[in-house]
Amino acid sequence: METTRQAKIARLLQKELSEIFRQQTSKTHGVLVSVSNVRVTPDLSIARAYLSVFPSNKGEEILGNINNASKSIRYELAQRVRYQLRKTPELSFYLDDSLDYIEHIDNLLKKEE
Repeated sequence: METTRQAKIARLLQKELSEIFRQQTSKTHGVLVSVSNVRVTPDLSIARAYLSVFPSNKGEEILGNINNASKSIRYELAQRVRYQLRKTPELSFYLDDSLDYIEHIDNLLKKEE
């Protein structure tokens, strides 16, 4: 059960991370990274960010680059939320493949018809 505070912090982190990735991906043409969900642990020390990457075939490569730069991303995030949060949580990034899964199910359903 997620508390109200966890939900508010998750929304704040999702908004700020989305803005960070929007600025970074404007330099790389043709790749779009969006933050689909953020989950924060009850002690607010770890945040798990789920990323959607378009085109999806570059997902693993982009996720690897983001994980390598997670310290600098956390620093930039801390600069943005320094007045709302005392301590910025550790960030871990995961690939959100729910859109690919939905597309796969749609393709299977179309084959059945």
